[in-house]
Amino acid sequence: MSQPKNHILVIRLSAMGDVAMTVPVLRGLVHKNPDVKITVLTRAFFTPFFRDIPQVTVFPADFIDRHKGVLGLWKLSKELKVFKIDVIADLHNILRSHILKLLFFGKHIVQIDKGRAEKNALVTGKNFAPLKTTHQRYADVFETLGFSVDLTNPTFPERVVLSSKLQALLGHNFKKIIGIAPFAAHEGKMYPLTLMKRVIEALSKEYQIVLFGGGKKEVEVLNDIENAFENVVNAAGKLCLNEELDLISNLDGMLAMDSGNAHMAAMLGVKTITIWGVTHPYAGFAPFNQPKDYALVANKDLFPKIPTSIFGNKYPENYKDAAGSISPETIISKVKSSI
Repeated sequence: MSQPKNHILVIRLSAMGDVAMTVPVLRGLVHKNPDVKITVLTRAFFTPFFRDIPQVTVFPADFIDRHKGVLGLWKLSKELKVFKIDVIADLHNILRSHILKLLFFGKHIVQIDKGRAEKNALVTGKNFAPLKTTHQRYADVFETLGFSVDLTNPTFPERVVLSSKLQALLGHNFKKIIGIAPFAAHEGKMYPLTLMKRVIEALSKEYQIVLFGGGKKEVEVLNDIENAFENVVNAAGKLCLNEELDLISNLDGMLAMDSGNAHMAAMLGVKTITIWGVTHPYAGFAPFNQPKDYALVANKDLFPKIPTSIFGNKYPENYKDAAGSISPETIISKVKSSI
């Protein structure tokens, strides 16, 4: 009789980019440990991220209703215990996961070391040097639990055969396809839209451009850009996450901010060029398996306090357009030379 599989509960509840960054790490984990079984506790919305890893099952957390509050977490722990979890990998390390871990008393539990002291030194300017990547911090958790993880020779899923809906969205265009995601959670992380339009106009002459984003205002802005240029289509607001991943898997490259779209592309093995404003790749959030020169950073001579914060939510007012110190020509040239 075969031995029971090692069953790992992986906790990573949000945000989109952080959840997407778990995907290549879990692929590296199952590659080295083919008998492992993984249950990922995350938001139901993120379930499609893990669709190509057979050993992974997603358990959706519902903190709005069923799993709300301490009583809800107790219910959640009872539901999870049915699956006979062996060990717990806490890749989030927040209050919710701490309470949940208390309810799993006696289990071997390892939580992520977020490197807060090193990140504080980076933000305050005491030590401007590359920190351990988030992907490696995730991998360290599994290593501590006793599972080897290989991030050095990654594999990625095949391009998905596009549905008729997605083929119709793209149209009959035989150019290389570049995704562009011009938005980010905070304004200081964004490339100024006036400059981004110049980038899109130039690239649309040689490539098919697909625009990505979310939210009503973003969709309206992207619709205007779609209507302004040839060879540009807006996918925002038209697709479910599964369809969006299908489309991204068919891109020849992605141009994005320090954002979730960048990590979604990278986890699918797509070449991903990123633009950085008040944040910096040294903090460890660069997309997976991308060359360092694919990260285009703001001019630190003009904006010496960069990174002003780890997540881009804090910055001086005059740093809001820091990303604009990267010229459109620099971005256009990087895309053309890389894709």
